Amino acid sequence: METILIEKDVMATMRDGVKLAANVYRLNGAAPQPTILARTPYDKNGIVAGDDALNLLRMVQAGYVVVVQDTRGRFASEGEGDVMFQERQDGADTIAWIAAQPWSNGIVGAFGGSYLGATQWLAALENPPGLKAIAPFVTWSDLYEGMLYIGGAPLLHGLVWSAAMGVEEARRRVAKGQMSQEEAAAATAAADPNKLLDHMPLDDFPYLRQLAPHYQQWLDHRTPDGYWRPASPCAGYANITAPALNLGGWYDCFLWGTLQNYIGMRRGAGSAEARQFGRLVIGPWTHGGLTGIYPDREFGPSATALACDLHGLHQRWYDHWLKGVDNGLEKDKPVKIFVMGIDQWREEEDWPLPDAVERCYYLHSDGRANTLNGDGLLSTTAPEQEPADVYLYNPRRPTPTRGGQVLIVGPNAMGPQDQRPVEARDDVLVYSTPPLSAPLEATGPISLRLFISSSARDTDFTGKLVDVFPDGKAINLTDGIFRARYHKSLLEPELLQPGAVYELQIDLWATSNVFLAGHCIRLEVSSSNFPKNGRNTNTGGVNESERLDQCEPAVNRVFHDRQHPSHLILPVIERS
Repeated sequence: METILIEKDVMATMRDGVKLAANVYRLNGAAPQPTILARTPYDKNGIVAGDDALNLLRMVQAGYVVVVQDTRGRFASEGEGDVMFQERQDGADTIAWIAAQPWSNGIVGAFGGSYLGATQWLAALENPPGLKAIAPFVTWSDLYEGMLYIGGAPLLHGLVWSAAMGVEEARRRVAKGQMSQEEAAAATAAADPNKLLDHMPLDDFPYLRQLAPHYQQWLDHRTPDGYWRPASPCAGYANITAPALNLGGWYDCFLWGTLQNYIGMRRGAGSAEARQFGRLVIGPWTHGGLTGIYPDREFGPSATALACDLHGLHQRWYDHWLKGVDNGLEKDKPVKIFVMGIDQWREEEDWPLPDAVERCYYLHSDGRANTLNGDGLLSTTAPEQEPADVYLYNPRRPTPTRGGQVLIVGPNAMGPQDQRPVEARDDVLVYSTPPLSAPLEATGPISLRLFISSSARDTDFTGKLVDVFPDGKAINLTDGIFRARYHKSLLEPELLQPGAVYELQIDLWATSNVFLAGHCIRLEVSSSNFPKNGRNTNTGGVNESERLDQCEPAVNRVFHDRQHPSHLILPVIERS
């Protein structure tokens, strides 16, 4: 077996003179080979231990050079990092640097998940000549929607992540003599996620202004204005010519972005190859968990089978696009999804599935849909005259996150969880179908149309799709949230008139699930999902700058009558 040569902290010079450090893994004495690149803010030396969906050393043995680089301002790289926004030029410059190395044949691919996936997309926006294929895993498409905000409500993982980035920046400043050990220790202690998530206001973190100034910039841009575009892959699919292998999970916090990247490239990529041969794989996975095994739900051995061979999936992808191997990849169907409920993998012609039919499930009650013991009903029959459902949303007692598409740990851990503890609350409206007499498959985008009013000038509304088992276990599938001040548009906030009725469209992202016979389809409606999302204070002011004692309760109503037919929209698949 040929010897693997590892070169540490090889410096690549960017266009502005800043040098970025990389580790280079290659076969000693081999002829110039294609290169696979990963760019990370999390320390390039740790990527071998956490293989990031790719067995690095096996790829080297398969005839690739692998380069893992610290991004600007992180670990061994020089410069001051401008999170996300420097990755386009730095990524393109790094690919040009690789193409000029004696061990490179000028052909480059890219790999990695989450931020490492974003560095692929952002470099691809520059369309560097050597980049021939990318394989982003659990990665966003829009830096605003689905990454840092959902429906105008902030995602608090941005706060937790920024604090973690600040800890490393404190370490760097200590090493440079720019910060004392005591100051760095205080910043590290303040980065405890439990302390962060419970604290209000959200902009009251002085050490983040110092160590992670991007966080305040995110709070200052509360609408999807032009600030976000340079660091959003969705803003430039037409510039990208490299085909993309998109991998994600139904319970991943960036599921929406993974799906949007596939759709956007399919419709508007800058080359015929990228449009025709992009691929999408979605499993029953979370942001970092690929087992398909959770305390409240196990998806069986087939859920982990593909995860265990992600190396093989990646190598086949790179062999085709970087080496020109005729391995049948172009003949594959473009979409591979795990269908929950029946717990099976299935290949499809496209996403969304072309044969999906939208079916409306209307909300019904006699005005007492509160809690799982209320009289809320879901039905395909449109409502006539029915009283509205009403509940009190108190930001000081927010409806808790329980699993789902999140990036937080502890009792709110990501993935499928039994929702009955949440459904026992009086500020949660619960609407269920009767037990199904036959299986029903819902695969595709999920949306919720609500007619609402509030006593407040602004408040949030949430929706959650749930699969209820015969024993009563209520497993979450997907959810969404919408900040009511954006009822007109996300770019033009307009406060509510208390008591007036408004129509909201809430994106619940997507799922693929067969509701088996004897199961019920359930919808939960509330006004918070905390700590996944920052709570709305109900004042109509700047939520991010308000203290807990400034929060006001809101009386919120959901209407479901002939004039206001609130309903859930499911993409139903009917195949013989």
